[in-house]
Amino acid sequence: MSDLIQLLPDSIANQIAAGEVVQRPASALKELLENAVDAGATRIQVVVKEAGKQLIQVIDNGKGMTPTDARMAFERHATSKIRSSEDLFSIRTFGFRGEALASIAAVAQVELKTRRTDDELGTLIQIEGSEVRNQEPVATGPGTSVSMKNLFYNVPARRNFLKSNPVEMRHIVEEFQRVALAYSEISFTLMQNDMEIFQLHGGKLSQRIVGLFGKNYQSQLVPCEELTPHVNVKGYIGKPESAKKTRGEQFFFVNNRFIKSSYLNHAVSNAFEGLIQPDQHPFYVLFLEIDPSHIDINVHPTKTEIKFDDERTVYAVVRAAVKQALGAHHVVPALDFSIDVNFKDKWDQDPNTKIAVDREYSYKTFNTPELKKANPSGWEKLFEGVQRTVEIDKSSNDEEETEILTFPSRANTESESKLLGSSESLENTGTTFQVENNYIVAQMSTGLLIVDQQAAHERILYERYLRQLKLAQGPSQQSLFPPVVELSPGDFELVSGLMPELHSLGFMISVFGNQAVVIQGVPADIQVRNEKELFEGLIEQFKNFKNELSLETRENLARSLARRSSLKRGQKLKDQEMETLVGQLFACQNPNYGLSGNKTFVKLDLSSIHSFFGK
Repeated sequence: MSDLIQLLPDSIANQIAAGEVVQRPASALKELLENAVDAGATRIQVVVKEAGKQLIQVIDNGKGMTPTDARMAFERHATSKIRSSEDLFSIRTFGFRGEALASIAAVAQVELKTRRTDDELGTLIQIEGSEVRNQEPVATGPGTSVSMKNLFYNVPARRNFLKSNPVEMRHIVEEFQRVALAYSEISFTLMQNDMEIFQLHGGKLSQRIVGLFGKNYQSQLVPCEELTPHVNVKGYIGKPESAKKTRGEQFFFVNNRFIKSSYLNHAVSNAFEGLIQPDQHPFYVLFLEIDPSHIDINVHPTKTEIKFDDERTVYAVVRAAVKQALGAHHVVPALDFSIDVNFKDKWDQDPNTKIAVDREYSYKTFNTPELKKANPSGWEKLFEGVQRTVEIDKSSNDEEETEILTFPSRANTESESKLLGSSESLENTGTTFQVENNYIVAQMSTGLLIVDQQAAHERILYERYLRQLKLAQGPSQQSLFPPVVELSPGDFELVSGLMPELHSLGFMISVFGNQAVVIQGVPADIQVRNEKELFEGLIEQFKNFKNELSLETRENLARSLARRSSLKRGQKLKDQEMETLVGQLFACQNPNYGLSGNKTFVKLDLSSIHSFFGK
C-alpha cells in the first residue's frame, strides 16, 4: 500500500497561506505599507485602481534591496527581521513572519523595482502565481516600488467573494489611515483612479489627525499623556460632544502597531462614563509604549491581536490617562455656584426684578380683543364661538405665553374615529391622549390600546421606505439653500456606493468637489430643519447598524432613515396626529413589533381592568 502523506508544492502552500494573509485588497496594501515603513522610508505613495482589484502600487524612498535580497523576499519564511526565537520577544518592526510577499505573489501578478542609494542599477522582478517570469537590471530611483495587479486572477472563487468597489475602497482607506496615524513623521499620498484622496505631509500627530479626518477635529482634540514604569500612554482623545454611535474612529497602537482590543476600549469608555450616552463611542488615537518582552504579537497572521502579560495594569493606566486628560482640560462639566437655585421662590422680593418682570408681562401688543360686550358689533363678531387657549413655551429660558384661537368648523367637530386597517375603532376623538408624551392611549370597544409612539412610527416609516427602495421611486422636496456636506474618505466611498438607494428614498445628492456632496433635496415626507444634520445622522446610523447587524443594504438603509426621522419620545402630538399614527400602524404588514424587536402596542382588555378592582 502506497504512502498517503506528501509535501505540498510551494505554489499551493503559498495559496493556502494567502488565504490568511491576503483576504482582500486592503490586507495586501497593509502588508506593502508595513514593508515600506520597515525599510526606513520618509515618503510613501500609494496608487490604487478599481479599489485594488486591478492595481495596488506602493512606492517608497527606503533603503532598497540588492538583487539577491529582492529575489529572496518572495520566498516563504524569508525575513530580515528575526534571526532566533529570542528575537520574537523584542520585535519593534511590523513584519517578521516572511509570508506577506510570498502570499501576494501566489494570488496576483507582482512587479518589483528596487535600488539601493549606492547602486547604479536596480533590480526588476516579475512574478505570476509564485512563478518568476523575469528578473533583470533596470534603471530606477532609490527605494522600492511594488505593483500588485489583478488580485486573485488565478483563484476566481476568491475574486467573486470581493465586495463592490466602494466597499473595498473603504477598507483600503481604513488600512491607509492606520499606518499613516502610526507614523505621522512620514509623508503619505493616496491616489484612487488618478484622483488624489490624501496628500499628507510629515508633522505632528494632531496635524495628521486633522489631515485624515477633517478640520472639524481641530477643535475636538484633547491631548492625553501618562508615563509609568510599566507602560506609557500618549495621544489624543475627542471631547464628549464629538462622540458618535459608531466605533469607526477609535485607534489603539502598541509600539506603533495598530491593534484591536475590546478590553482596552472598555477602559476608555469607562473613563467617559457620565459624559456621553451609553450607546455612543468617543474618538481616540492612543499610543502605548511597552517593553516588547511583556507582550506577544505572534497571535494571528494579521498581527492585530496581541497579548499582555499584565492586562489589568495596562487597563488601569489607560483609564487613568483618559480621566486625567478630561479633568485637566476642563472637559468634565463643572458646577456653577453663581446660579441662585432659589430664584423662582424669591424673585418678587427684589423690587427691581419684580418691576422688570411685571413690565415684561404687561407689555403685550396685538392682543386679541376681550369679548366683554354682550352685543359685539363690527369685526368683533368674528370672534364669536372662538375657543381660546394659552400655551406656555418652556423650551427657552424665558417662559412665553402664546394665545391660540380655535375657530369652529366641521373639520374639528366631526368625529374621525376610524382606525385605518383596524377592526376596532376609537369611540371619539376625545378618548385619545398621551401619557408623558411617550405613549398614546386610545379607547376601544373592548378596553384600552397603549401605543409606544416612537416604536410605532419607526415601524411605519421602515415599511414605507422599504417599499420605496423596492420600487426605486420616492418623492423629494427640493432644498431652498442646498447644504454642502464634507465627508471623510471612507464615508465618501460609502455614500458613493449608496447613491442609487439614496435617490430611491428621495434624496437628491450630487458630488461637489473632492470628498464632498451637496444635498439638493430630501424625502418629501420628512419634516426636517437641518438637511445636513439629517444626512450625517443617517450615515452614522447606517454604519452603526452595519457593525451590529448583518443586513442587506436596502434594509439597513430603510432602518437607518426610519430611526433618524421618526417621532421621538417626549414629542407632543395633537389628537388627529395620534389617531392617524395608530391607523397607519395597523395598516403595516407587521404592526406588532418595532425595529428593535420591542412591542409597539399593548391591549388592556376590560376583563383585566375589572380584575384590578376585584370585579
